[in-house]
Amino acid sequence: MLHNSPLYLLKKRWKFILVVGIILGVLSGIVTMLFPLSYRADAQVLIISKSRYGVDPYTVVRSAERVGENIAQVMRTNDFYNKVKDQKEFAIDWSRFDERNEREKRKLWNKTMSPSVVYGTGVLNVSTYHPDGEQAALLAGAAVNALSAKGWEYVGGDVTIKVINEPIVTQFPVRPNAILNILLGFMVGVLLSGLVVVKK
Repeated sequence: MLHNSPLYLLKKRWKFILVVGIILGVLSGIVTMLFPLSYRADAQVLIISKSRYGVDPYTVVRSAERVGENIAQVMRTNDFYNKVKDQKEFAIDWSRFDERNEREKRKLWNKTMSPSVVYGTGVLNVSTYHPDGEQAALLAGAAVNALSAKGWEYVGGDVTIKVINEPIVTQFPVRPNAILNILLGFMVGVLLSGLVVVKK
């Protein structure tokens, strides 16, 4: 094997490459911890389109999917924010939103509310993020409750929205993703140090 071949150089300096990868991985983890950590709460609603005579089940499900996509967009609006806030039975601390101006409040609401459609089922996932896990669960609960009670305003009377799963909170903060950032930092460190070794 040639002593100046890339493979030989990488094998010879593997400890250096590994150490640099570990250092960058640890630094990435430390930087991640400097950002506010958020828990996620997940709840689900089922969108039921009233089937008409002669309409096949596939078309009904596709219709529910389209409704779900529309609702997912509406859930990020100020109107839906107000509907969630009107759910007084949920002891939500709204101070994070109230202390901001309108632009910042909408930006925070978009980061807090993350709906998504489960295609082929008519199910809408409602995920909410908050530094406090209990508050994340309350927000998700209020959101699906608002959808069940007031969602028809967005889609008309031919659709029923039913809560099928109450909120469940993650055990650990999920945003930002510390594990993913550490792995990415490690990989970047390995690649960069490997390039330095080969180029020398």
